Amino acid sequence: MAEPYYITTAIHYPNGKPHIGHAYEMIAADAIARFQRQQGRDVRFMTGTDEHGLKMAQTARARDLTARQLADEMSAYFSEMADDLNISYDRFIRTSDVDHYAASQAIWQAMAAKGDLYLDRYEGWYSVRDEAFYEEKELSEGEGGVKLSPHGTPVEWTAEETWFFKLSNYQQPLLELYESQPDFIRPERARNEIVKFVEGGLVDLSVSRTSFDWGVPVPGSPGHVMYVWVDALTNYLTGIGYFDEDSELKRYWPADLHLIGKDITRFHAVYWPAFLMSADIALPKQVFGHGFILNRGEKMSKSTGNVADPMELARLYGVDSLRYFLLREVNFGSDGSFSDEAIVTRANADLANSFGNLAQRTLAFIAKNLDGVLPEAGRSDPADAELLATVDGACREFRDSFATLALSQGVEAWMRAVFACNQYIDVQAPWALRKTDPDRMHAVLGTLVRAIRDLAICIWPVIPESAEKLLAQIDAKPADSLGSDWYDVKASSGFRLAPPTGVFPRLDLKEAAA
Repeated sequence: MAEPYYITTAIHYPNGKPHIGHAYEMIAADAIARFQRQQGRDVRFMTGTDEHGLKMAQTARARDLTARQLADEMSAYFSEMADDLNISYDRFIRTSDVDHYAASQAIWQAMAAKGDLYLDRYEGWYSVRDEAFYEEKELSEGEGGVKLSPHGTPVEWTAEETWFFKLSNYQQPLLELYESQPDFIRPERARNEIVKFVEGGLVDLSVSRTSFDWGVPVPGSPGHVMYVWVDALTNYLTGIGYFDEDSELKRYWPADLHLIGKDITRFHAVYWPAFLMSADIALPKQVFGHGFILNRGEKMSKSTGNVADPMELARLYGVDSLRYFLLREVNFGSDGSFSDEAIVTRANADLANSFGNLAQRTLAFIAKNLDGVLPEAGRSDPADAELLATVDGACREFRDSFATLALSQGVEAWMRAVFACNQYIDVQAPWALRKTDPDRMHAVLGTLVRAIRDLAICIWPVIPESAEKLLAQIDAKPADSLGSDWYDVKASSGFRLAPPTGVFPRLDLKEAAA
């Protein structure tokens, strides 16, 4: 039986439509999930929406909707985006799902049984926008004396009866976790921030609210709903049946990777493991906080009017061009910047002019000059073996990089092999060999088809639709083994290549923008 691999994105808060940051996280998680499937893993991939909380209730009221009506409307935008971006999720979870209520109440009861919940009165600073509580020492002062959270969002003084979780009991266990499992939090920047935060001391956490009712009811405590982050984090268990004895929990838990934005690392690397320790549930293996996507180097906000619609970018430039740009251009774990010009430049340089042109001129040459028949043999040269070794090495580096979440480095290694193939075809010049040395031409073309096929399989997790279209033209599949005897079998089988169609159209900024 294949080894399981469980990956999740953060579930996205749908009080507004999706932005490029949501798309980036889904695309990165999808590329990792596809890569792991290629390696033979039994992948479970989950994404979804986090629909409860005061912010959703306030937004719904402002639009004269119920919170459920708003959640239904806005969640649909996120699920549509996931489908349109070719995200291969296994479940799109919503925290308003019936089974999620059951799972959230089950983990609450487990924490209560541990003696980690108690009823008291909360007075403190709360950010509605972040759905988070902050201590006085974390705040700064904005214009007009308004107090701001560490993320620059306004906070307000809140006082109400709430249930508390004994987070203070878990300071030392968490520090021991970070020490014994250095890769539990990545990248290093995020790990250092969390360790410093926990070393500064933890206070008990308010985990219920009575000022609104849009949330999971607290078991046995009428009028209380769970603090949104208790039920939001529990989604990772809901999706594999935490409360169900006959579920997939034993197979897929603990999760291999929680992929999240760096601004919610604290919730996933402090609160979540503490809740799990309290409920006697195994901890996830890794939390990875990726960076922000900036618009021309600036953080996006509605007030500045620079929020990018990922679906508009995909419509203008193509889904795979957008996917490739984000995974190639952004150093995973760091902030990255995009612009229309940068997307077009990168897609044209790497996909259209380099890989696409390589595949098109090779396959078109075979279709035209050899009637589509793959040559079975030819006079070999050390350059042939050298190129295939370069491609094999690049594909190994790609796999090693993706296994350690160095996504952009993996794509860079792949691109170096594409450049090597283009240099090879220019030097070998099969169009000249057609008249002077047909036997040698056969070997060159066979070498190129082998290389193109392996490179298409390798890059499939990043640009799945385009890679599949290219592979279909040579009767290959993304799940095929690299470096196998595929070519010899195909060439001797009577397979005939049809005139190829271009897979990577060259983009034009002005036409696309129009």
